[in-house]
Amino acid sequence: MSKTLIRGAKVLGGEAQDVLIDGETISEVGTGLSADGATVVEAADQVLLPGLVDLHTHLREPGREDSETVLTGTRAAASGGYTAVFAMANTFPVADTAGVVEQVYRLGKESGYCDVQPIGAVTIGLEGKKLSELGAMHESAARVTVFSDDGKCVDDAVIMRRALEYVKAFGGVIAQHAQEPRLTEGAQMNEGIVSAELGLGGWPAVAEESIIARDVLLAEHVGSRVHICHLSTAGSVEIVRWAKSRGIDVTAEVTPHHLLLTDELVRSYNPVYKVNPPLRTERDVMALREALADGTIDIVATDHAPHPHEDKDCEWAAAAMGMVGLETALSVVQQTMVETGLLDWAGVAERMSFAPARIGGLSHRHGRPVSAGEPANLTLVDTSYRGVVDPAGFASRSRNTPYEGRELPGRVTHTFLRGRTTVVDGKLA
Repeated sequence: MSKTLIRGAKVLGGEAQDVLIDGETISEVGTGLSADGATVVEAADQVLLPGLVDLHTHLREPGREDSETVLTGTRAAASGGYTAVFAMANTFPVADTAGVVEQVYRLGKESGYCDVQPIGAVTIGLEGKKLSELGAMHESAARVTVFSDDGKCVDDAVIMRRALEYVKAFGGVIAQHAQEPRLTEGAQMNEGIVSAELGLGGWPAVAEESIIARDVLLAEHVGSRVHICHLSTAGSVEIVRWAKSRGIDVTAEVTPHHLLLTDELVRSYNPVYKVNPPLRTERDVMALREALADGTIDIVATDHAPHPHEDKDCEWAAAAMGMVGLETALSVVQQTMVETGLLDWAGVAERMSFAPARIGGLSHRHGRPVSAGEPANLTLVDTSYRGVVDPAGFASRSRNTPYEGRELPGRVTHTFLRGRTTVVDGKLA
């Protein structure tokens, strides 16, 4: 079995240490380590993190392989430092049966670039009318524990209650796309000053906040777990903070783009900035950063949403919503959270590896400490790097990034999946 010696890396941003990987496992962590025949990675001044875990990825397969496939999506994930991703259910066919989630799970195993954990649909066909085969998906080879109709809101309170009750039996979690549909009919961007000036249909903050308020109360009533997808407003932060203070079992995520970008960018009418939920105000961005720092928001999740060129290269109203994010997420977090002093690298590891693995039920394999005896799922980051984002070099099949031409810090130099390098010197192995 192969050995790799990572020499002089700052483990979770702390003191420089050597890490010896033997086969699929970390065998030793210390200083002055050596190993005959080991491949040596010189990592002085680089930060070593546990492999990142994304709780919100759209891999598009089956059905929209023109946007992304499990193979290309996991290659993009590895490039961004991820060793596990959770694949959302809005595929064609929808991942609402044991057969479809097992297909996605097996495609992930075949790809070899990172582990793929399917998310099952809450309702059949994402139609919000009848519960999917939640138990069958959990008992399948994919062992699904996270369920979401992401892309659509489970807006029927009775259906949401029944889903929370059902998954409680096996420790599952419902991940809610909080969007009250009647309040967002015809919405094109955040409702506010910019939407009024541009004459675009407004997407009010209350459309998100009202669903979150309802669902945390339902979770409290049932005694079950609810996870809030892509939280985007200052008001949503306050509701989640209040719910946690009551002891309600709620977790929440924020996307990298909601930590950095604002609705002012929509003035360009460039559809690359069209996303669900929409880019919000500077006040919202600052509130999200503070909430991520203080733990009100538990994790960063990419909501990686690839689209083919023709779905974005059109007028604003006709464009698809979504942005790719796997390959730039860590850089955006470094800029918005680390370089602002809001988080240290140990805090980044908590929010991008440890916590998402716990929420998704993967903490036996991912989000593990960097210590002897643990699985060698690791990410090595050159934090001093500065570079301009060029989507032509992306591993993703799609190029709809809002960061094209923008300088971002940090670069993943190596990613290890169970001891095997999937990224070497910044390039896919």
